[in-house]
Amino acid sequence: MAPVDIPALREKHPDHWMRAAALRMLAVDAVQTANSGHPGMPMGMADVATVLFEKHLKFDPSRPDWPDRDRFVLSAGHGSMLLYGLLHLTGYEDMTIDQIKNFRQWGAKTAGHPEYGHAQGIETTTGPLGQGISTAVGMATAEEVLRARFGKKVQDHYTYVIAGDGCLMEGISHEAIGFAGMQKLSKLIVLWDNNNISIDGEISMSDITDQRKRFQAAGWQVLACDGHDPDDIDRALTEAKRSKKPTMIDCKTHIGFGSGKQDTAKAHGSPLGDEEITKLRETYGWPHPAFTIPNEIASQWKAIGERGAEDRKAWEARVAELSEQRQKELNRVFNLEPPKKLSARIKALKKQISEEKPKVATRKASEMVLEVVNPIMPE
Repeated sequence: MAPVDIPALREKHPDHWMRAAALRMLAVDAVQTANSGHPGMPMGMADVATVLFEKHLKFDPSRPDWPDRDRFVLSAGHGSMLLYGLLHLTGYEDMTIDQIKNFRQWGAKTAGHPEYGHAQGIETTTGPLGQGISTAVGMATAEEVLRARFGKKVQDHYTYVIAGDGCLMEGISHEAIGFAGMQKLSKLIVLWDNNNISIDGEISMSDITDQRKRFQAAGWQVLACDGHDPDDIDRALTEAKRSKKPTMIDCKTHIGFGSGKQDTAKAHGSPLGDEEITKLRETYGWPHPAFTIPNEIASQWKAIGERGAEDRKAWEARVAELSEQRQKELNRVFNLEPPKKLSARIKALKKQISEEKPKVATRKASEMVLEVVNPIMPE
């Protein structure tokens, strides 16, 4: 893989560089302090994540459960410090610097792999490879269904996924990718961390799949970008959002970016070490102590987190224009409440089945239940 001219990147994109460096160093320092974790992926995908959150992701940390927010799924859950760093820097209230310092420690919200419910902004549990991208296909499907039901003014958001080579090797990903292509889930964008390294070494040791052709064969739009060039990343994301198909973006990156372990399996799943981190701070132009984010950079990240409030307020205004009944139904769906009529319908079906005692296959029995449930609970 061709070397990266880090001084040139720092000079060309100074503000972006420092924002991404903050994200990288939080991951590096947290893994080093825990003496456990995966620093390489956050280091490699920090540029992609920074551009995504700064220029594309629709979210509001002050209202983390806003129904029309974009969803961000870190399918490559071993790189969890990338997600925790993003949540902390953009202002999620419960992702404090103390949580970052206690990465992988008992009782902390910052588990080794993201756990749904541990902290705001974690959309789903990931870590088992392939689980995140598959769950994200479900999220994108739900968005399509809800948009058709409530209208574009109420439901119109994207689902973004960061997936690694391991995610794409798992069999479950194949079914999910095929389903997404078949359903033309145009609001689904997968960012492939194409760093050519797994825990064992180069990907060629275990897999020869042409991932671009695989996604194309499944009906996806396939794009590519330099995963360390913010302008190119922005271009690819902008183009992806214009497609009528789901999009996979091949982000060419370097695992362990800028370190002496770059492009090797040594950067995948173990701390870099004090000596390596000292050199890395010089390479990044980051002289600050561990877990210290200068005010200038912290304020830039805070502004990124605050920009979504305007979109969220505009959405609330649109919802307020709906009829009272539509608002109640929307709230019911997102509060995960069953319709009031459901219990009576189920009881009636059970009574009918008990009396008629039909001899049917289990799949037919399931169909009979859905025929009763779906008309009143389409979600």
